[in-house]
Amino acid sequence: MRGGEKVLHSLVRIFPDAPVFTLLHVPGSVDPEIEARPIHTTFLQRLPGIGRSYRSYLPLFPAAAATLELGAYDLVISSSHCVVKSVRTRPGATHICYCHTPMRYVWDRYDDYFGPGRAAWPVRTAMALVAPWLRRWDRRTAHRPDLYVANSRFVAERIRSFYGREATVLPPPVDVEFFTPGPDAPGRFDLVVSALAPYKRIDLVLDAYRGTGLPVRVVGTGPEEARLRATAPPEASFLGHVSDVELRELYRDCRLVLLPGVEDFGIVPLEAMACGRPAIAFAEGGGLETVLPGETGLLFESPTAESLRGAVASFDPRAFDRMALRAHAVSHGREIFEARFREMVAVQLRAKASVTRTDQPPAL
Repeated sequence: MRGGEKVLHSLVRIFPDAPVFTLLHVPGSVDPEIEARPIHTTFLQRLPGIGRSYRSYLPLFPAAAATLELGAYDLVISSSHCVVKSVRTRPGATHICYCHTPMRYVWDRYDDYFGPGRAAWPVRTAMALVAPWLRRWDRRTAHRPDLYVANSRFVAERIRSFYGREATVLPPPVDVEFFTPGPDAPGRFDLVVSALAPYKRIDLVLDAYRGTGLPVRVVGTGPEEARLRATAPPEASFLGHVSDVELRELYRDCRLVLLPGVEDFGIVPLEAMACGRPAIAFAEGGGLETVLPGETGLLFESPTAESLRGAVASFDPRAFDRMALRAHAVSHGREIFEARFREMVAVQLRAKASVTRTDQPPAL
């Protein structure tokens, strides 16, 4: 349950009778409240190895999204980081897209996924041919949502740049009822909580901590896991997948959390802050919107191990007040997100109804 899934969790709470449509579903991978809904998938569900290697099927995603049957619905909410912002709805329906990012695989993060050393040469060759078409398709279908809601100002700017559309900003929800502070004790290690994907830059952390003697723990799985484990210094330990309860205990016991990549938003620092722990983040992307220097954490300016190591060396836990950190996280709480999203939907539906009434001929 990462940021996108947590947004979906709030959406199913807001719309308790709504079915869920998705390109593919790995049973048991999301909260039981989501699993209990009618879940409709596409032909991708039947392809071999799809749950583990879904990125290999990226060229098929637009075709899969086109098969989602949404013609019966007046209101469609899409939660999109790739292609579902482009689903087709019936004439007159309202489509609101909560956009985590434009398709990063083919836009500004292309080299992180398909550059030299990042993918096998057959995949790199295929993507070099397919990516230009995917970019054209992505831009050509960007008009389909009536409203874009971006998870950060950073993503809103990317939507403007790649799609030529404006977006309302609404940060994703943080479960501040679950993530709460533990005993007021010094942290015992530093912590990374992340998908082990190329653009997350976990290798920066490994290089920065090498030789320092400071313990750093890494939570998460992903395509980079084997490579990262093979190159990790003695200071680093990999915990793989952990439960929510285990994650909360890790937040409570750590000194700080690390956000080394250019994040679309970055929900991990806020979960840690809800538990009373600060963050060190790279000074670009969504991390700038949650990690406030000197208040909720520190920033490092250059995407290098040396820059990150300097920020870690300057970190003083006594400079941060646990309850002030938690107050910052509470301002992003789930109930606040859900109330604001409900209001956005209501405003959009009223606007759509007003336009429809204006466009219709008078009754005779």
